[in-house]
Formats: sequence, C-alpha cells, structure tokens
Amino acid sequence: MSQLNTMEDFQRDISYKLLKRSDKEATLTALMRDRFHDVELNITVNPETMEILAAGVEFRKCPTTDCQNVHARLSGLVGFTIGKGLNKKIIEVMGGGEGCGNLRNLLLGLLPLALNLRAAAGIKDEREMLDTIHEQLRGSCAGYANPVPTR
Repeated sequence: MSQLNTMEDFQRDISYKLLKRSDKEATLTALMRDRFHDVELNITVNPETMEILAAGVEFRKCPTTDCQNVHARLSGLVGFTIGKGLNKKIIEVMGGGEGCGNLRNLLLGLLPLALNLRAAAGIKDEREMLDTIHEQLRGSCAGYANPVPTR
C-alpha cells in the first residue's frame, strides 16, 4: 500500500463543556481540533430562560483565512431561545456558502446541553438528576422515548 495522504489518515477531536456561572448565565464551549483546525466556539445562555445572550468563535487554526468571515453570522443566534426550532435556526444561521458546516455541527451537539442544565437545576444526586433529565426530555430522542424505568 502506498503512503496515505493527510485525509486518508485523519483524526478530529471534538469536546463540549458547560459551566454555570450564575443563575442568569452559563457558558457552553465547543472545541474542535484536527490537522487543519483549532476552533473554540463559546455560547452564553440564560439557564432559566434558555435565551442565547452571546456567541463567539476563535479560529486559532483554520484551512483558509476566509473561515473567520463566519464570525459575524453567529450574531444571528443571539436572542434565540434554545428549544423547539433549534435545528432550523442553526441551519438558517450557519448554512449556505457563507456559513460553516463545522460550526453548524458543533452547535448541534453543544446547544442541547443547555436543556440538560435547566432540567437538572437544583438536583445534587446524580441518579435523580439523570431520571429528571430523562423525564423532561422524554420524546426528544430514542434514548428518552420511554418513561424512566423503575429501579
């Protein structure tokens, strides 16, 4: 076998972090790193209302200088309330030739974490927290299709 090119042997690492800073502010951070990218996406939300308060991205490494032009598009998320219509809003803001498929994918994985934060508010016991999240997100995906199993 001949030597592989950079896309034939490729790894991309994505991580998400959520940090509640106060009753009125939480920061959601997505990191994406690979051979061509080092991107940090930060979204600030109100954990009580789920309203997006701020959105920003830092391209520490990207394939072209044009990638950074997408930064202004993120402002289209500010004021949006995370919940019904989220996927449509992300596609509206980050779709098309002036959007960014990578940021769109990061947002699709990151923003629903805010719903978990709200569902788990005030709960300290992990099992109770998971059961509460399960019940509040029931019907939103295959993992939450059924009622919480009795233990």
